[in-house]
Amino acid sequence: MSETKLYRDRNLLIIFGVSLMAVQGVTAISPAFPQIVRDLGISEVQVGLLITSFTMPGVVLSPFLGVLADRYGRRRILVPSLFIFAIVGTACALVRDFNTLLALRAVQGIGGAALGSINVTIIADMYAGRHRARAIGLNGSVVSVGTAAWPTVGGALALLGWYYPFALCILALPIGILALMMLRNPEPEKSGSLRDYLGGTWRCIWDIRVIALFAAGVTTVTIIFGAYMTYFILYLGQSFGASSFIIGIFMAVTSVFIATVSAQLGWINRWLSLGNIIKLTFVIYALSLALVPSMPSLWFLLIPAIIFGIAQGANMPSLQTAIANLAPLEYRGAFMSINATILRLGQAIGPPLVGLFFVYGGFDGAFYATAALTLLVPVIAVIAGRFIKVRPA
Repeated sequence: MSETKLYRDRNLLIIFGVSLMAVQGVTAISPAFPQIVRDLGISEVQVGLLITSFTMPGVVLSPFLGVLADRYGRRRILVPSLFIFAIVGTACALVRDFNTLLALRAVQGIGGAALGSINVTIIADMYAGRHRARAIGLNGSVVSVGTAAWPTVGGALALLGWYYPFALCILALPIGILALMMLRNPEPEKSGSLRDYLGGTWRCIWDIRVIALFAAGVTTVTIIFGAYMTYFILYLGQSFGASSFIIGIFMAVTSVFIATVSAQLGWINRWLSLGNIIKLTFVIYALSLALVPSMPSLWFLLIPAIIFGIAQGANMPSLQTAIANLAPLEYRGAFMSINATILRLGQAIGPPLVGLFFVYGGFDGAFYATAALTLLVPVIAVIAGRFIKVRPA
């Protein structure tokens, strides 16, 4: 299948819509946080609960929903999830009480819990070999574009009122209808008892290659949310006096490179195995982090930001593809959901871990120590020899 045909695949386009919804739940509303603090009379700590209440259901429910997707079908989980996300999320735009808003966000989080894993699961079901790598790479590009675009759209709507960005959730409703009426994807056949299914899933997951990929995923997200999303941004502001607008430019530039490289994953996979791509990206991550303290002025910091974007654009889609390649169709929903839960763990431990490096070494120590931690992944991979042996199809 050519790249042009991939772009024309109606099923894939529907999944791209799902992916855009998966990243909308937080990124579109965060620009409204200062106004929510003022208008609802809450603290900065309290407003952060709008993220926590939305993401916590995913931590708890993702593996369970993955099992249901394997046992009863992807669309039977996907479509209700989109409807809950759309209806309850839009209802958030109609309330003016913070406690009610928190409760609605928690229910919306139930709808959003499966979106970030079932999208990749369905793509992996629909494609194989390099077509799978290409399709997951294109999906990663869409996610990156959404991550960059939603804050801009949400911020513009927030100028009209803090509640307007929540109304963007209604876009999930037509996507859910399209998925219900038009999505054609392979579905796993329910066979055997639940006990047999769980036993088979456990045996497949208890594989050194799968465990290594999960560990690499945790390391990746720790780098992203600890070193880049937290301390690189603080470094820009505190060491160079960068405004929020300038910081936004840096984030946008990184997102452009993430999207560009992700879209080329199929081509890259023609020349390098997924395992070698993943190992190389960790070397590139380390290079970008090590360069940060040596940059002489603000705009020179675009160099490590761009290098980071190149690594990220190749890394996450390659990890997802490698995990999907190791997951049989009948267990793939559970595989991808467990991976999503593990990635959320990385989001949680990233900032405090890099913060520990910062406490003892300042910004220089934070970046150098994280770079050293990052290099451990390819070093261990080379020494182990058996780590991530996933070849191009």
